[in-house]
Amino acid sequence: MKIKILVPVYNDWQSLSKLIDGIDNLSLSPEFQLSIIIVNDASNHDRQEQNKEFENIQSIKILNMKKNQGHARCIATGLKYIFEKDDFDYVIPMDGDGEDRPEEIKEFLNQIKDSNNKPIVGERVKRSESLFFQICYKIHKLITFVFAGKSIKFGNYSCLPKSSVEKMINEKATWNSFSGSLTKIENDLIVIPSIRGNRYFGPSKMSFFNLLNHSLSIVSVFRKTVLIRSALFIVFYILLIKSNASIITAIPLILLLVMIYMISNLALRENKDELDNSLKNIEDITQIK
Repeated sequence: MKIKILVPVYNDWQSLSKLIDGIDNLSLSPEFQLSIIIVNDASNHDRQEQNKEFENIQSIKILNMKKNQGHARCIATGLKYIFEKDDFDYVIPMDGDGEDRPEEIKEFLNQIKDSNNKPIVGERVKRSESLFFQICYKIHKLITFVFAGKSIKFGNYSCLPKSSVEKMINEKATWNSFSGSLTKIENDLIVIPSIRGNRYFGPSKMSFFNLLNHSLSIVSVFRKTVLIRSALFIVFYILLIKSNASIITAIPLILLLVMIYMISNLALRENKDELDNSLKNIEDITQIK
């Protein structure tokens, strides 16, 4: 069974090298053939050449992008490349900084036989970040639930059968949000627990505003639900405050309208034409193994 591990990277080659070592050290059944596809998002730090012998990894490719396009779009490009250019049975997208722990790949693969060709996602049950980040993450989940009516507790770390990959590359939302798109196209997901690991090197670059942008990108996938919920809230809220209207009581409405504006702008990032032509952004391909 051919498994493609998809990893986007921007400058953090040191972490990527450690991740690859962790993957190569896995003790897996011989039926699984692991290959790694790395999407280099136009890094401006050079990768140091390393002469290593890998025992369990069949091949490693780096897709070098011409221009920086962001994390979600790198994953979308990688999915499209694998589907159109490679032979595979499953794809496992994951981050390269250590927070998606390579040892959990075994848990995904153990689920395949009983998955009935359904996507498998890693639900984050334990996190290792600071208390502040964990609070921000809870706010992120709350925003997603309140606006979109969806409880999305997974990120990129998942195991996708070929049928799901095909759906993903034909869904324009994939160009903007991986988890939002997968939730939209697949109603039946197999969920396994995933413990968020510690970053290999350095602190997380995810700020509160980055996380808010991430949340609203997911929400924008379900913008019809957002508009219906927002309209109902506005009607009921106006009825509630009509006898006591003031600048203070208008603040929630103003904040809601700002959020709707931000969500609408993020929804414009969904672009099927750009997704369809994403492979044209590949400058060259480096074959490590």
